Amino acid sequence: MKLGAFSISLAVKNITVSKAFYEKLGFSVFAGDIERKYLIMKNEDTLIGLFEGMFENNILTFNPGWDQSANALDSFDDVRDIQKSLKNQGISLNQEADENTEGPASITFIDPDGNAILIDQHR
Repeated sequence: MKLGAFSISLAVKNITVSKAFYEKLGFSVFAGDIERKYLIMKNEDTLIGLFEGMFENNILTFNPGWDQSANALDSFDDVRDIQKSLKNQGISLNQEADENTEGPASITFIDPDGNAILIDQHR
């Protein structure tokens, strides 16, 4: 199963404070909009999303169709195919993609330890 680019999406209390902290660790702004309270920070191939007020807990995020620099991949597993595979393996989904569509879609589910996982396809 090809899940694409990986990042952790952090629910932060103050995006400005978090941005400054992660800059001290060598991260720089890669994408996002601080005025809209979200940033994607990057340090080499490591991505961290900072999200103020958008969700309660941290989320493991995968982006099918993208590499770690948000470049389109020629070959990737569509989120709907990933969804079918997960369901066939008995994994319950909190949010499902419409299997009758193409292009951008997302699914969410929880791992055995309560960690939220988002598979978010943008193309």
